[in-house]
Amino acid sequence: MLRKNMLPKIYPKNLVAGDEIRIIAPACSLALLSKECQKIANDRLANLVLKVSFGQHVAESDDFVSTSIEARVADIHEAFADKNVKAIITVIGGFNSNQLLKYLDWDLIKNNPKIFCGYSDITVLNNAILAKTGLVSYYGPYYSSFGQKLYFDYTLDYFKKCLFHLDPFEIKASDKWSDDEWYIDQDKRNLLDNPSLLFINAGQARGTIIGGNLCTLNLLQGTEYFPSLENSILFLEDDDESQAVNFDRDLQSLIHLPDFQGVRAIVIGRFQKASGISDDLLMKIIKSKKELANIPVIANVDFGHTDPKITFPVGGEASLIADPKKIKLEIIKH
Repeated sequence: MLRKNMLPKIYPKNLVAGDEIRIIAPACSLALLSKECQKIANDRLANLVLKVSFGQHVAESDDFVSTSIEARVADIHEAFADKNVKAIITVIGGFNSNQLLKYLDWDLIKNNPKIFCGYSDITVLNNAILAKTGLVSYYGPYYSSFGQKLYFDYTLDYFKKCLFHLDPFEIKASDKWSDDEWYIDQDKRNLLDNPSLLFINAGQARGTIIGGNLCTLNLLQGTEYFPSLENSILFLEDDDESQAVNFDRDLQSLIHLPDFQGVRAIVIGRFQKASGISDDLLMKIIKSKKELANIPVIANVDFGHTDPKITFPVGGEASLIADPKKIKLEIIKH
């Protein structure tokens, strides 16, 4: 029997050459992006043979480098209602996407399923859309992410694997990663060797992907917008403001949820250097929680606030084999 807040899943159609994508700003404005970044993003999307259009209010900017609830909701509704639009990509993240939830027309979204993609603050929309409509959305690059001049190949490859193709795909670690402010100087990049995925707890699991940015996901706790954790695999990451104590208590808050017992595995994205969360410290946090002792846990996966990053489906299905000698993470249905 389906839980009250667990609706049948709706998978949007994949992208094909010639499709129109709409750029909207549910949080911060297009005004944050340099003209150089916008040009690179437009050119890169054009190379995918995608037509780019923009929401009416996407560049408005107020004291919070955002705009009114009414304007942001209007752009979301218009994007979902427009039959020519096949995918919606958010400009960037921010802090205020959760302001929109009570004003969204969930029936409109459900009846016009299409790709919706973003990360970080967009976590509240990814998971609320799943909880309220059953529509699978995507945790992946912003429009601003497409504005990276260099070292974007891995991110682009997984964007295409997830949104242009139906085949299952395995998530393999990138060769290099970065935590630099590429948007300040596009030619000055600091690449770091990637030591591969981090094994923490052994086991095997298959389930529905829930999650995104941990502290943002927790904004939905206790509301109608939090999706069911039944038979789920949590994909969790946090930004440079998440120190070890914050990540620990935010994770503990999830563990206290009544249906956390439905979680089958945890996949953790790579932390930014400023967080101070090392592999050893992360392992101590996970090992301190008896509730996690019998479920597989891996970390240092390429998603979150470092680059490059994968695209994965919130509401889609993944499988995980976690063993000290072998880690295999695969997106099964997206």
